[in-house]
Amino acid sequence: MVGILHTVNTTRIISLLNQKGGVGKTTTTVNLAAAIANAGHRVLVVDLDPQTHLGLHFGIDEAAVSVYDLLIEDETTVEQARLKARPNIDLVTSEVDLAAAESELASKTNRHDLLKQKLDAIKSEYDYILIDCPPSLGLLTINALAASNELIVPMQAHFLALQGVSRLFETVRLLVDGINPSLSVTGVVLCMFEGQTNLAKEVVTDLSEFFEASREHALPWSHCTILDPPIRRNVKLAEAPSFGQTIFDYEPECAGAKDYAKLAQSVMQANQPQTSQVIEVKSTEELSDPISHDAQ
Repeated sequence: MVGILHTVNTTRIISLLNQKGGVGKTTTTVNLAAAIANAGHRVLVVDLDPQTHLGLHFGIDEAAVSVYDLLIEDETTVEQARLKARPNIDLVTSEVDLAAAESELASKTNRHDLLKQKLDAIKSEYDYILIDCPPSLGLLTINALAASNELIVPMQAHFLALQGVSRLFETVRLLVDGINPSLSVTGVVLCMFEGQTNLAKEVVTDLSEFFEASREHALPWSHCTILDPPIRRNVKLAEAPSFGQTIFDYEPECAGAKDYAKLAQSVMQANQPQTSQVIEVKSTEELSDPISHDAQ
């Protein structure tokens, strides 16, 4: 027997979060999931936002079992809650009652790890799990970040954007120290971007300098970047949800679709977590035969 060390990709669980609403978070979650699925990867999308907008992007209004049931009821599983949204995409929907879930979760001893426990049972079935967080930093968001190994921050290039990001990152650092040491910030996505404005240029410069200054420190965002490309302001992105469609269903040749397709490539190439696994072969002759693994 010959032991051979092979690198095996693991499921990437990515939370998308901004404590400010209306920045393109859900639009980014939906269309990033669609683009990754179009590339042949298996994707689970979890809607943790009580506004329930994510399901509408896929043309799904409500489900018999939602993420509320998944968190509140110990016996409810992801298998019971997930729906087929598109080829390669499963969805766990939200509901309005989720807004009251935080008070119910507060009495549970494992209140920070409820989502993680449920996702751990099925994560091997997926290449990517994307979690659309609520625009707040309560127990729902803590559950998302405790279950994730990556964070992506959709944001607009607005005044005080850097201050908002730095406050969010400090919260992430506290959570990494106390609950989830494997969480890191992959990058920020600039949404509704108007690159010709002086303000947008200033925000890009400020963010770049902020991230560069963190490189020499052991921080959860030490490897964070501005993910390329920014998502240009595009009316088609605003229209698509009203038809229950992703941008790739609604207008696949528009600027928004092209931007999200390129963004997905950037995300798929960034921070891919890997584990090493020793695979035994009977003889060195078998080395000429490639050993295939699921691509990440």
